[in-house]
Amino acid sequence: MNPELYLSDLEAKPAALATLAGTLEAADPFAALPAGVERVLFLGMGSSRYAAGVAALRLRAAGVDAYAEYASAAASFPRDARTLVVPISATGSSRETLDAVARHGGGASPVAALTNTADSALARAADLVIPMHAGVERGGVSCRTFQHTLALLLALESRLTGSGRDVAALVRRAAEATADLLERRDEWLPLVLELLDGPHGVYTIGPVERLSSAEQSALMLREGPRRPADACETGDWAHVDVYLTKTLDYRALLFPGSRYDEQAMDWVRQRGSTVVTVGGEVKDATAAVRYVHDDDADVALLTETLVAELVAAYWWAAQ
Repeated sequence: MNPELYLSDLEAKPAALATLAGTLEAADPFAALPAGVERVLFLGMGSSRYAAGVAALRLRAAGVDAYAEYASAAASFPRDARTLVVPISATGSSRETLDAVARHGGGASPVAALTNTADSALARAADLVIPMHAGVERGGVSCRTFQHTLALLLALESRLTGSGRDVAALVRRAAEATADLLERRDEWLPLVLELLDGPHGVYTIGPVERLSSAEQSALMLREGPRRPADACETGDWAHVDVYLTKTLDYRALLFPGSRYDEQAMDWVRQRGSTVVTVGGEVKDATAAVRYVHDDDADVALLTETLVAELVAAYWWAAQ
């Protein structure tokens, strides 16, 4: 793991997204899915599971029976030809994911794997391989692969629901949004670095529809600079994390969009906590980071983790 190369990986995001958009325009990566799928089971760990959780929620909202599980779970759905198993691993070598695929594969259930490594063990175990097209992450941290996983899962959603969503166009807007944040970082990043640099870590808060943004952001702060960081769903925050604002120098990244943003902010006001919003304005937040297309929730889903990723990169490099 290397902080300078990690920053380079982040700076390469717009170009990588353009490549992914081009592949989506050329062909549907899920065109070879089998007919008769009645259930979708996502399997993954870490960032892969974060992305899968959002994808499963979206599919259920569209009427598709879908679930996201820790690949390490000892108990799961039984093997069934009508269950599409979608294991996700950027390296294709996550032990837990390979073990889970071994339970479901072998012809018992169709397996469509998302991976960034074409010659990996996961790719060899799958019936269908969907490349992430994220390029090599030389910094050793999953950043572009996380972003591309989300985009490809949106393409899977379009396929399974028949929505006809132009995911390639969405990815191109996300590339523009990502480039905007990178190009203007000198305007917003110094203040965010200062505001989040407290003695008790960083807390990330996001709506359930984009909970992956909060989870991935907290992970980036733990994985690179090794800072204390944890994620919480916005509505659940009033039940589980509100207590921290009374005893800690509480500093948070808030991804707006929940109907419960104001509920959380009411406690923040009372206790003088520091909140930086990403992609929207929230009354009484200490600061806000805006970017082009941030009024599109799906662009936000693909883009907003870059704020925490850049904070992590600069803190990590400074150590």
